[in-house]
Amino acid sequence: MPEGHRNRQHARSGATTSDQPAAFDREGARAFAKSLARSLLDDRCEDVVILDVADQTTVTGCIVIASGTSDRQMRAALDHLDDVAREHGTKVARVSKDDNTTWLLADFVDVVVHLFEPNARAFYDLESMWLDAPRIDPPEPSRRPGKDSPA
Repeated sequence: MPEGHRNRQHARSGATTSDQPAAFDREGARAFAKSLARSLLDDRCEDVVILDVADQTTVTGCIVIASGTSDRQMRAALDHLDDVAREHGTKVARVSKDDNTTWLLADFVDVVVHLFEPNARAFYDLESMWLDAPRIDPPEPSRRPGKDSPA
């Protein structure tokens, strides 16, 4: 995809690759982060945390961190984030998956999602890197069909 087209696509949702302070829509990033967090909760991810890092970095507005319970669940949860992005008029800029599915990452520019296997999350302890970042309360999970039955 040509670079100019990608930037226009992200500009609709408030995302940008600019390194200028507050180059993205802060409230848009927060709303998008909450939607991504809700999707993770709907997919039974655990310990979902949203950090507002806009005052600490110009790279992104929010970081969403969650733990998964299995390879299959984590990969499915990561895939479902694409649907959320489409609903917000954007798409993922980059995805990173390790071979063992212990750390999956989806970079939406103004929001970055880290999905960990619990032991990897404890080892990397990203939350401790952002102690000064305000936490945003994650939303309640949706009650989508097929999501309410026990995992």
